[in-house]
Amino acid sequence: MSNPNQANRIKLLDQSYSKLSQLIQRLGHKEFRSKQVWKWLHQKNCSDFSQMKNLSKDLIKDLNKCCIINTLNLDSIQYSNDGSIKFLFNIDKNNAIESVLIPEKDRLTLCISTQAGCAMACAFCSTGDQGFNRQLTLGEIVGQLWYVNKYLKKDNIAFKTKVSNVVLMGMGEPLANYRATLDALKIFLDDHAYGLSRRRVTVSTCGLTSAILQLAKDCPVSLAISLHAPNDQLRSQIMPINRRYPIAELINACKQYIKSAPRLKVLIEYVLIKGINDSSKTCMEFAQLIKNLNCKVNLIPFNRYPNSKFLAPNQEQVVDFANKLMNASKKTVIIRKSRGNDIAGACGQLSGKIDDIRHKKIVNNTITEVVLN
Repeated sequence: MSNPNQANRIKLLDQSYSKLSQLIQRLGHKEFRSKQVWKWLHQKNCSDFSQMKNLSKDLIKDLNKCCIINTLNLDSIQYSNDGSIKFLFNIDKNNAIESVLIPEKDRLTLCISTQAGCAMACAFCSTGDQGFNRQLTLGEIVGQLWYVNKYLKKDNIAFKTKVSNVVLMGMGEPLANYRATLDALKIFLDDHAYGLSRRRVTVSTCGLTSAILQLAKDCPVSLAISLHAPNDQLRSQIMPINRRYPIAELINACKQYIKSAPRLKVLIEYVLIKGINDSSKTCMEFAQLIKNLNCKVNLIPFNRYPNSKFLAPNQEQVVDFANKLMNASKKTVIIRKSRGNDIAGACGQLSGKIDDIRHKKIVNNTITEVVLN
């Protein structure tokens, strides 16, 4: 192959395994080398071909000539008082995306973005407020997990483990970037890449029903539905996508998804907004809607962001809504604890804005605050 310049090199994080295998064989090397390169890329987070010790010198030379490991450009990191970490990646001169790492007792979850901005325009979401900028590439989606796993290997990080759970709940609507999302899911599940189980990978959608049904055929994983209202009139006011995919159609798609993948879980996400969707009447409507749906419910008190016009109900009202919903629907109802709120990393707060932020870093297991330019 010719020796293209840097800009024209093949970006390896943008390649599926089949495309990588085709490339390796096109370079004149045996197919088994593809699996070796794949493992170095995704299991060992290697960014330097010369460090891939079990490759032949000729293959390393060929890879250096025509390929590049296109890792993301980190702009900043913020540490929350609750242990969450927000990563801001500068993906081009006009766009940035955010990922949030959430440590818990039994798992380490990474919330991943799939678009720069979002076209869904949900009234309670900071990402929706900024509008849609562009789709993320496969490498930009997978690259978030790649970078964070690499970061977790550093000596100054308190927890020494890889990401155990991935949720596509960051910036953007995953199913509106279907091809790249699907390819990323397959890499997350690949035993020779990240080796995550289907139950530990979750796609969150505002309700693109045709894509939900397609995902059930192509690569079923855990599914989270951003519902946020139990009737079409209210949901259309706060979630414009409902005018295209009304609630009845969405619930039917969920039932079909569960039927095709019975071992996987479906979560119904419901952001509680004071005076909008938190009344007793609305709660009873919600209970009736999900009564015959095999699901669990995540209640999320609204997380404020700059210039937002909404408020969250108080804690007593949230608990009362949860209890009424649980008793009427007979479903498991979880009040999701806000994580990363102090760094604008909680549900609905991600914006991908690059500002002069005050950042924190860990030094000798102690969090110290510094300013990064």
